[in-house]
Amino acid sequence: MNELFEDFAKAHTLNNGYLLAQTLSPVAPQNEPHRLRRIWQSTNSHSVKGDIKHFIKSQSSHRKYLDHDEINGWVEVYVAYWNALGEIVAGESGKSSWTKVYDSWKELTSMLIRGYNNAGFEAWTIPSLYMIGKYLRLFAIKSDDERSRSSTDNSGSSSLMQDDFDPELEKQGQLRDCEQHLKRIFTLCLNDRAPIEESRKWGIYFVINLLFKTYFKLNSASLSRTILKTLAVYNGKGDMPPLDAFPKAQRVTFKYYEGVLFFLEENYVQAEKHLIDAWQLCHKDAKKNAERILMYLIPCRLLTSHVLPTEALLQNYPKLQELFLPLAQCIKKGDLRSFDLALQKGEEIFVKKRIYLTLERGRDIALRNLLRKVFIAGGFDEPKEGEAAPVRRTRIPVAEFRAAICLFSEDELIDTDEVECLLANMIYKDLMKGYIARERGIVVLSKKGAFPGTGI
Repeated sequence: MNELFEDFAKAHTLNNGYLLAQTLSPVAPQNEPHRLRRIWQSTNSHSVKGDIKHFIKSQSSHRKYLDHDEINGWVEVYVAYWNALGEIVAGESGKSSWTKVYDSWKELTSMLIRGYNNAGFEAWTIPSLYMIGKYLRLFAIKSDDERSRSSTDNSGSSSLMQDDFDPELEKQGQLRDCEQHLKRIFTLCLNDRAPIEESRKWGIYFVINLLFKTYFKLNSASLSRTILKTLAVYNGKGDMPPLDAFPKAQRVTFKYYEGVLFFLEENYVQAEKHLIDAWQLCHKDAKKNAERILMYLIPCRLLTSHVLPTEALLQNYPKLQELFLPLAQCIKKGDLRSFDLALQKGEEIFVKKRIYLTLERGRDIALRNLLRKVFIAGGFDEPKEGEAAPVRRTRIPVAEFRAAICLFSEDELIDTDEVECLLANMIYKDLMKGYIARERGIVVLSKKGAFPGTGI
């Protein structure tokens, strides 16, 4: 335990919050795989409080003065940490559970929050909140998984007693509980009245990102809006440091979730803006993060700008290449049947990521490209007297469009009324400019910009 508080004292001397946070890690360093067990075995439940107080005083006395309240605050934190380590170590040998680990870590979270509220913990220590909050969420997820497996195993014997319980609500009970404690950390950071240079507000975006992850895991992404509205109020009053002043890792995560939130609300213009910000901030070697961003940015660009992903863009992301490249090729060719098959092939992932309905709208772009090919194949009208340049034929029989649609729908016979309906939708969605002359059986297209966004 002496080495633990040697690091504690060193962190306080240097005001190094990240070194301090490592003293509260539930994961042993790679070069010291038995560190947690050694800390746990260095004392016992009767002596732990006195031992920790002794170590804090002896290691800190010659380095940096800590007042009585702050010492007691850290003692309570490290006693709770020691208790949590006991559950973690016991769990390694199958003598504890993730639920007990979560409960003990939740107690540690409360002790740390109390330290900021009552013991005067300084703002440079906020990386400790990062460490505690991060693992509180992970332990809650592990606990819920464990409880879910246990519930499944015992479903036969306990089914008669389940009438009053909502299994879906109980399924993520620990994560829902975790969300309440993360909101306490959010409030702790947000309401700090210290000057910006010494404020806990520098921890706000890390906590917001944890809340975003929690809400999305709970399938309650809309609750993120409450956090953003609260943040906007403080930003409006000038009570928050600018986002650009925060670490890049926190900014890219925040922009990603903000973009996905707009995406789910079908505000694709704003979604694209935030996702592009996240993409530009993302480290070039963070392939998994870049893949997550592209999973939503590609459908956004398809709808807002009709831009398809290139092979060069996707070559470093095999998973995305498998999902999106066939769709992009089908859209470009106007191959409706193959587009439907490619969408069907990736349906499970598209539905899970909640991008299926957005990608389905890509069929309109594929249809537009097919109709454009018919328009180009129609060639030019005979130039009239005085016209130097030939003019494209703008009166296209509906039968020609029908033949092309049937051909690229695997020879499925589509009647003329249905084709006219499809053409009317294209005109309504501003993917094709013109009108249908039904009595003559033709489509009269605009002489300029017949197919917006394609250069024709």
